[in-house]
This record gives sequence, C-alpha cells and structure tokens, in this order.
Amino acid sequence: MSRYSDDVLAAGWQRAGKPTTVEVQAQVGLVVEEPTSGWVGAIIRWENGLFVLEDRAARRRSFSFGPGFWIDGRPVAIVQPKRVTPGRATHTASGSRVGEVGPAKVALPSRIYVEGRHDAELIEKIWGDDLRHVGVAVEYLGGIDDLAAIVAEFRPGPGRRLGVLVDHLVPGSKESRIAASIANDWTLVTGHQFIDIWQAILPARIGRKVWPEIPKGEDWKKGTCAALGWPHADQADIARVWRSLLGRVSTWRDLEPGLLTEVERLIDFVTADQQDEA
Repeated sequence: MSRYSDDVLAAGWQRAGKPTTVEVQAQVGLVVEEPTSGWVGAIIRWENGLFVLEDRAARRRSFSFGPGFWIDGRPVAIVQPKRVTPGRATHTASGSRVGEVGPAKVALPSRIYVEGRHDAELIEKIWGDDLRHVGVAVEYLGGIDDLAAIVAEFRPGPGRRLGVLVDHLVPGSKESRIAASIANDWTLVTGHQFIDIWQAILPARIGRKVWPEIPKGEDWKKGTCAALGWPHADQADIARVWRSLLGRVSTWRDLEPGLLTEVERLIDFVTADQQDEA
C-alpha cells in the first residue's frame, strides 16, 4: 500500500497550494493594488487598453489591462468590461416605469429649486428622466437665505407651483423658520434631515455601516474626508471625492429612504395642477 495518496510529480504539482489568478472586470471605484510598485488606488476610468488608478493623495497612474494585480490580497487580472448591446430600459433610475417615447415637452411654469450643487447633481442623476418626462426644470439654489427673494420674484400661483428641497430641515433650525415664513398653497419647502447630501448615499456604497460622526462646528465635508482618509486639502479635493461618490450611485436603491420620500413629494406637488387637468 502506497504511503502517498497522489503522484507528487503529476501535472500541475508546481501550482499546488498557490492562489489562482481570476479575472475581474474594471469598474469605477474598484480598489486595486499593483504589487511590484506598491501602488494602490481606485479605478476612475479606462480607455485605449489602459485603466487609471487614483490613490488617496489624488495622484494618478495608468496601467495596462491584464494579470499582475491584487484585490484584497488575492491575485487578479483586470479586464475591460465587455460591451453589451443595451436593451430598452423598463424603469428609470428612480424606479419609475418607462413609458412610450413621445415628443419633447415644453417645460412647465412650475419649478423645483434644490439647495446645493451636489444636491442638484444627485437629483438629476436619479430623477432626471422623470423630471424631463413631466416637463419640470430644476434650478440651483445657492443658499436658503436667497429663498424669500426667489419666491417673491417667481410669484407662485395656480399652475405655477414652486417646490424647494433644502439641507438639514429639522424643527427649530434657521431653515425651518425660513420655510415657514414663505409657506403658501403654491409653494412647498421640504428637505431631508442629513447635515449634507453625501449622507443620503447609503454608507454601504463606501464600504461602511455608518457615515463618521463629525464634531459640531467643523466643516462636515472636510471632516468626513479626514476621518475616512480621503484627500481634503482644498475644494478641488472635495470635488474629486464627490465625483467618486456620485459614481457609486446608480439607482434609488443606493440612497436613503428619507431623501426618496421628499423628492417624490416635490415632484407630485409641482405637477398636481397638470394631474388634475388630465
């Protein structure tokens, strides 16, 4: 009886016990290590057979697709995503069912104002198709202090409704007092409880269970970036972080329910007159 259960010189003995390289398709935000140089970064784009990694210091370096990389300590070959012929979408990013394609619509007199540039970009990404379908334009609101003048100039009324989404709308806040001062039948000011719209993105999208707690009085975005080890020296760093965060959001499933409720409420409000006519 042989003391060895297998032939130690059989084919493949050289690879026995060694990890096998697997293919991984490139995707924005995927963290990859190139072990020879020690470079670690997240994929931000790819083109012409190369993909670009950006490290925590916002430095960038290009690599060729293929083997020789690690993800979570395991060898991988980074491959370019396969091109697929897109089928006709049945739902929008917000989860609404896609209807028949019709002629372009003239924008309604009603408007939605969104406080903050990042807020407006997130609303456009998830609800843009829905808003274009109903003919509602979204305007950028630089700050809540500008709202009273905007309402006075807009002159809301029947068929000309105004909806406003503001940050951190909680009882007793400055935002809530301003919202109450301009309330009328044709103006709806609502908002979310988050300190910043970044928090409306599910923390799982950045690999965490919760967003970090930032002391009161400290700049929330910079404090968050510092706590997570992200670059935050200047506004350009903050902008790059936001682009990365926005790239991790594809549908309503990537957002907190509190934001979904309020945006849908605004859309229903500003289109109520048109719905009644229909």
